[in-house]
Amino acid sequence: MEEAFRQVWGVKVFPTIYEVELFREKGFARRKCKACGRSFWTLNPEAEYCGDQPCVAYSFVGKPPASKPLSLQEAREKFLSFLERHGHRRIAKYPVVARWRDDVYLVGASIYDFQPWVTEGVIPPPANPLAISQPCVRFTDIDLVGKSGRHLTGFEMMAHHAFNSPKQHVYWNHETVEYCFKFFTEELGVNPEKVSFVEDMWSGGGNAGEDFEVVIDGIEVATLVFMHYKTLNGELKPLENMTVDTGYGLERIVWLTCGSPTIYDAIFKPAIGKLLQMAGVKPPDGKLLAEISRLVGVMSAKGEKGLKKLRVNVAEKFGIPAERLEASLKPLEMIYSTADFSRTLIFMLGDGVVPSNAEAGYLARLLVRKILRNLDGLGLEASLSEILSLQLKEVSRDYPEYGEKAEAIFEMARVEEERYRETLKRGEAIVKRLTSEVKAKGLSHVPSEVLLKLYDSHGLTPDYVAQLAEKSGLKTEVPDDFYSQVAKLHQEAGGGEERLPIPPEVEEIVSRLKPTRLLYYEKPSLQEFEAKVVYASQGFLVLDRTAFYAEGGGQVADVGVVKWDGGKAEVSGAYKVGNVIVHVVKDCLPPVGVEVRGMVNWGRRRSLMSHHTATHIIIGAARRLLGEHVWQHGALKEAERARLDITHYARLSDEQVERLEEMANRVVMQDIPVEVSWLPREKAEAKYGFTIYQGGVVPGRRLRIVKIGEWDVEACGGTHCRSTGEVGPIKIVRTERVQDGVERIIFTAGISAVREFRRDALRLKNLSSITGSPLEDLEKSVKTLLEEVKAARKEASRLRSRLARQTAQSLIAQARKVGAVRISSCRLEEAAVEDLIAVASEVSKLAPDLVAVMLGVREGDVRLVVVAGDEAAKAGVHAGRLASTLASKAGGSGGGKPTLGQGGNLRLELAEKTLAQAEEEVKSQLKR
Repeated sequence: MEEAFRQVWGVKVFPTIYEVELFREKGFARRKCKACGRSFWTLNPEAEYCGDQPCVAYSFVGKPPASKPLSLQEAREKFLSFLERHGHRRIAKYPVVARWRDDVYLVGASIYDFQPWVTEGVIPPPANPLAISQPCVRFTDIDLVGKSGRHLTGFEMMAHHAFNSPKQHVYWNHETVEYCFKFFTEELGVNPEKVSFVEDMWSGGGNAGEDFEVVIDGIEVATLVFMHYKTLNGELKPLENMTVDTGYGLERIVWLTCGSPTIYDAIFKPAIGKLLQMAGVKPPDGKLLAEISRLVGVMSAKGEKGLKKLRVNVAEKFGIPAERLEASLKPLEMIYSTADFSRTLIFMLGDGVVPSNAEAGYLARLLVRKILRNLDGLGLEASLSEILSLQLKEVSRDYPEYGEKAEAIFEMARVEEERYRETLKRGEAIVKRLTSEVKAKGLSHVPSEVLLKLYDSHGLTPDYVAQLAEKSGLKTEVPDDFYSQVAKLHQEAGGGEERLPIPPEVEEIVSRLKPTRLLYYEKPSLQEFEAKVVYASQGFLVLDRTAFYAEGGGQVADVGVVKWDGGKAEVSGAYKVGNVIVHVVKDCLPPVGVEVRGMVNWGRRRSLMSHHTATHIIIGAARRLLGEHVWQHGALKEAERARLDITHYARLSDEQVERLEEMANRVVMQDIPVEVSWLPREKAEAKYGFTIYQGGVVPGRRLRIVKIGEWDVEACGGTHCRSTGEVGPIKIVRTERVQDGVERIIFTAGISAVREFRRDALRLKNLSSITGSPLEDLEKSVKTLLEEVKAARKEASRLRSRLARQTAQSLIAQARKVGAVRISSCRLEEAAVEDLIAVASEVSKLAPDLVAVMLGVREGDVRLVVVAGDEAAKAGVHAGRLASTLASKAGGSGGGKPTLGQGGNLRLELAEKTLAQAEEEVKSQLKR
């Protein structure tokens, strides 16, 4: 056993972890599975197989081993209550959006709640030991959901965790296995001989450890991990802190107690019943479904091909054609997956994910579009909101907070459904263009990378593309794991840290220096200070203390000057390297060891403080006005202006912007104190929740908390005003859409806002002067002017059309016969290119056999337009080529289509000569 682990992990693993007291007390035997070769512990004297898939098939379907069937609520409560009786404290679930981490978007296991801060010993756990039932989201097997009988995108991982450290031992392998065994045998009434503990190794989230997979009648119901390694560059390094990381699948346990044909029938009964009724679908025989679920793991059925092979076997067993089985299963599979996707989507939207084309929002949109394709496939005209309401009702029974967010969830669903329908309208043209490109390459099928591109870039599902491609004579093979591939592209968060504009050799030296004393935190109003130089080289300066704020948290760095005896230098920026502040200095540098006097550009800093505090005020207003789905997506605070990016599913209306601005300024007028404090991370999270991470994850054991009364509270490292009254007026300059699902608010505050108001007033004053209208009548005057301009344009268009027709008739009248066509040319003074094209349009309508060559001269700009009527083009005249030839002779360039060509950059004296040559060129084209 040691040797096997050594080959896999490259380190020695201690087999004693697998030898627990319960096994000795109860008489468990350690056996080796005849199928997979893994070791397992069992009380069944006849057991030859570990009991896990694919070694054995499910045997609980139709024959549940538990004493009675349980609902989700009953199973969850039974588990948590059991652990409470055994010394664990029950804690509330975390959101499915991992705001406290910067390496993942969504929570995929209960241990995610405590990584990295608790597991690495940075902060204490909320309780020790603890019990939790944590909603999780995984997209790994999204292609199998609804089809395999057991896969889900959303599930609850029930768990008990114990965090052992050198200072505190809670419990380890013996107690962990005992709790598990007691829960299944005493609480659920499972025969002890049915419970197997399979030895294995687990790794995830940068940690690893030996584990037991707990299986009953073929289904894995729990994993007990003894996490005491850190994975580093493919190697395992022992950890000081040893964590008991268990995971009990709530849905699987409910399925085990019910013995229903599929997991979906056990956990989604109300929603599935309603969907079956709405779609008019009669489910196939339960024995069929049970057999598929029973064998899907044994046959390792992955993807469509694996499932099809399995169904062929099942069809043969039941004596029915495989095609008929497929046809009867497809509607039910769509209903099953819709039930799962809609529940997962409720958790995601309810916890603040806004559907978009990036990050977690992309994954939410993926679910939306999978549901909508299912509804189309079922022929259901129900809205997405109507479908979500089926599961929201169930979810809200356990978690009422999602019911309170129903309005926002349904509104996001409505907007997303509209966007999806618009995507389908545009999709036909997009697919047509790409299939033409595929054909041009001589291919007979649409490559899988094209399918991925069409979905990833345009949101077009592969089945939709396949329908359109088939019309073009192209085959389409969708990869078995298509949606898993798509999800994988978007599951991991962010990239690496931005590179500082500091040479690596400088970074290396300064990182070894003592931490800089941060005077801008100690005395935020400090404008001048004295310090000692500890490093000076290559234009970079490090002091033992500083009042210059280092760039961070979206706030630009302070600037100013440093003076010393006999010298002065300009500070143009500052950056943080670890706990050391590195100043960027222009001109000369002071010698190491000398005392300097630093002077911060206070007017600029004061403006930055106003903008940073205003950012917190506006995000507070946005969450109150638009909803709790609003989160900061980015921010930049500069001296003159600032911007705040927020997650929101729609463009901000003028009315919403007006209300945001008013709400923000009311907070300013209330002069609310801005309180700054340092709190241990765990206390800050417990007191204020995860909204403290509005500006992103802040590293460290202690967090700097900036609190504006009851309006806003965030973990923030920026400089702030002492009260909201010091911010001054806040003016929203404009908003814009920076990406799908993200709105940018560009604003200014304090003296910068006063200047912006003054600029606006000056613009209005100038406009008033230009229009000759008093300010109070300006709006009315501008509207009148616009109406007059609109009327003038309409009249000009009418006259242009009339002149174009007259010019066309003149060209036709003077046309000369050249073979099968007629040709005519003219020079038009003060004619813009749009005038020439208008004439060309009339010529095409009035004389299909005419070739007209026109020169337009206006303010020194000479343009050429050539038109060939449909009959002239059929006869062999190509207007684009003719325009190219003539323009080239006139010193310019041109081109175009068979019926219309243009040329520009012409020399007038040469252009006039080319008109005479047009006839010969037409004759030349006709001869080809």
